[in-house]
Amino acid sequence: MSPAADLASLLQIRRGHFELESGHHGDLWLDLESLCVRPRAARALAIQLAARLAPYNPEIVCGPLVEGAFVSLLVAAELNTEFVYTQPHRDPDVGKLFPVQYRLPTVLRRIEGRRVAIVNDVINAGSAVRGTLADLTVCSAEVVAIGTLLALGSAPTELANQAAVPLEALASEPNRLWTPEACPLCAKGLPLVLFPGP
Repeated sequence: MSPAADLASLLQIRRGHFELESGHHGDLWLDLESLCVRPRAARALAIQLAARLAPYNPEIVCGPLVEGAFVSLLVAAELNTEFVYTQPHRDPDVGKLFPVQYRLPTVLRRIEGRRVAIVNDVINAGSAVRGTLADLTVCSAEVVAIGTLLALGSAPTELANQAAVPLEALASEPNRLWTPEACPLCAKGLPLVLFPGP
């Protein structure tokens, strides 16, 4: 099977009207909590992603909690690198879009000048990767690549291009996101399922 088919077999997929962590609205929801229920299958995908990231010679692999960190840990094990993670924190002072920031725990912040690959499970609007990238920059790490099992829509590529960091995705699928003001599902009056968030 292809990586996309393998990934689809591990995830529960729902259609509807959802508010994502980023604050965007979309019609696709992936229950990412189910991704690592079958660790051997998830590891097989992580091995493929590790092979794509190996040419960038990362010293550290960093993943956002929760599910992205699980994939990141598997990739780090395959690459025989160090592993760190970022934790989500909701900032009440941030506007509607990207209100969740991601930070490395204090004990893991000593990574100045180290080569880091960010690894996530799925990148949609890119909230977790965006937040992780911002904090790694604060820590003066050198982000050498972004890796993901699945890139949804154009936002992952746009984020990587904006950061001037290569994006490696095992699979990509089209997807639609809208700001709350421009959401056609809101205009139709469809009930909104809110992202639970930290």
